[in-house]
Amino acid sequence: MKKLFRTIVAMLMVVLSLFSLVACGGGNTESDSGEVDTDGNTIVKILFHVDKSSTEGQAYQKRIDAFNLEYKDRKIKASPSFKARSAGASGYETELLNNQVEGTLADIVTFDAPNTASYANSGLLYDISSLIDAETQADFYSLNKYNGKLYGLPIQESSAGFFYNKKIFSAAGINVSGYTVENPWTFDQFKQVCQKLKDYGKIPVDMRIDATKDEMAPYLLYPIIYAAGGSFTSADGYTATGYFNSPQTASGFQFIKDLISAGYTSYSIGATDFFTEKVGMYLSSGWTIPDLDNKYRDYFASRDDWGLLPYPQGSAKASATGSWSFGITANHHPDKSASIELIKYLTSPESSKAITDATGMIPVRKSVNPNYQVGSPEHTLLKQLELTGRERPVTVAYPTFTTSFNQVISGLGTGNVSDLLANATNTLQTEMNRLQQLR
Repeated sequence: MKKLFRTIVAMLMVVLSLFSLVACGGGNTESDSGEVDTDGNTIVKILFHVDKSSTEGQAYQKRIDAFNLEYKDRKIKASPSFKARSAGASGYETELLNNQVEGTLADIVTFDAPNTASYANSGLLYDISSLIDAETQADFYSLNKYNGKLYGLPIQESSAGFFYNKKIFSAAGINVSGYTVENPWTFDQFKQVCQKLKDYGKIPVDMRIDATKDEMAPYLLYPIIYAAGGSFTSADGYTATGYFNSPQTASGFQFIKDLISAGYTSYSIGATDFFTEKVGMYLSSGWTIPDLDNKYRDYFASRDDWGLLPYPQGSAKASATGSWSFGITANHHPDKSASIELIKYLTSPESSKAITDATGMIPVRKSVNPNYQVGSPEHTLLKQLELTGRERPVTVAYPTFTTSFNQVISGLGTGNVSDLLANATNTLQTEMNRLQQLR
């Protein structure tokens, strides 16, 4: 009987050992800083939000390959995975939250900057304040901070503006040469240009008011509200009432509604209508520059055929900023030393330049000197970032803010601005109250 018992125990031990080998990837083990493979490398798992075959995905993969080569002797190896954030969907964000609940978060993830407060508050992101020295932090145009603590480092910086067709403008007798970041056009001047384009027979501007299924519309349109003197939340991010529904905020949304009512923009503009010369202006970010330079040469043979104008000015100046970032997660690996080596490498000046060279965005490190020609689209975006860039509201209820903002934009075609803002503010304030009670 004892022999039989010992045999059964032995068999169970073998089964458990085999299960362990399978679970750890064929012999890999776990350490405080991550999985350790059979060659003794500490594996740092990193999740990207783009398709691996995309231009941006390829740029990330090249930096991962370079890291693995450089850190081979130090026995640290990056293991990337790619979860494409499809247009009009929030699948990537949902996956992050599911991974957090399941306890399967990667060591490092990419995340959209305005989600910093929400992710930090929920415990998804790890506080790296003491892991990044002050000199390095000062070299970034912006940082992912919440309550004075650092939770991530930006991958690249961003700004946006109005791409315009110089050939159409010239034919319509429109001169915008005097509108610069330092001397932007006004809301009224913007409308005047739109009327001339309409009279010429073109759709004046694609304001991207159809891009309300994800973060695109909030990212591109929130500066209009700031430029009108409006705001969205209190400084602590827990009050929307009196901010999101203020008269100044209403005037910013009313400006967008006026453009719709006058036929200057619409919800039905096609995704390529600007690129095929059906639309005079197109609100977008730096990622449009490579497209104009490379993909639509039949319509834009050179940069002599298109330009970039800054955001219009109301009672204030404002432009879009903030982009995707790298964050170390608060997962089950307490030792973050290997992860910090990778995140520092991927946000180094060299990596910053390599990634933005591929994406058309702005390098996040001030020490990277891109030598943009004065007057070029890249120079306009950089100057906006430096002089008028304002981040989206910092609030733990940011996911609800995005939804509320998009609901207002979607309703501007037929709805009353005051009513739309009242509903949106009520929804956002309710969520803020809930989150505040959980503090």
